[in-house]
Amino acid sequence: MNKKVAKFEKKIGIEFMDKELLAQALTHSSYAYEHQRKSVKDNEVLEFLGDSVVGLVLADFFVSRYPDLSEGELSKVKSVAASSDSLARFGQKIKLERHILLGKGEEKSGGRKKKTILAGAFEALVGAVYLDQGYEAAQKFFLPLLKKSYSKIDSQKFVVDNYKSALQEYFQKENLAHPIYKTLTSMGPDHKKVFIVEVYAGRYPLAKAKGHSKKSAEQKAARKALLSLLGRKMKALTAETFMLKK
Repeated sequence: MNKKVAKFEKKIGIEFMDKELLAQALTHSSYAYEHQRKSVKDNEVLEFLGDSVVGLVLADFFVSRYPDLSEGELSKVKSVAASSDSLARFGQKIKLERHILLGKGEEKSGGRKKKTILAGAFEALVGAVYLDQGYEAAQKFFLPLLKKSYSKIDSQKFVVDNYKSALQEYFQKENLAHPIYKTLTSMGPDHKKVFIVEVYAGRYPLAKAKGHSKKSAEQKAARKALLSLLGRKMKALTAETFMLKK
């Protein structure tokens, strides 16, 4: 067995009965393509299986941990946790990127840093654990990563799918009153009307923006306010900004 694979098996604390399953989980299609003569299998089928196993573990985890969340809220939370960004983050926590087998071309193009490759390999790994040792083993492997990553969610506060709701969530986390939006003025003919909106924290103005509708202007103002409040922390606004533990 590849020494790299054996080293990773030791790191994750799982002794595979079928060593080839782990090797396959770590094999990207680019590597398998370059080693066709050796009949090397890539991890795509395991990734497909792992996607379902990951989904079940996530659903089980969130339903039991957050019984007050509605079906819609649970779907949002699960969607965030199952995103490529989140799965890649889980992979990074176990240094998965160091052990993926990549083709020479993919290696040169920075494939080891690609979130899609890392997320796919993580799902494949979960799928491999499931095939080798069953659901409980896959759940036992995945749960510690989930528990370390996700903080307690208030069912009355978790709805982050746009800049306005994200700003409101930020205010709630900081124990502030809801942000207030005021339309300062509007101009232009009806078919090309422009609205200028300003968002406030109490009496304190945070940001203002213009848009071709009040909703558009409010979203832009909320985004500017978040940029001002979060700075570099807001590289890409996602629900993880407010749900993941810092």
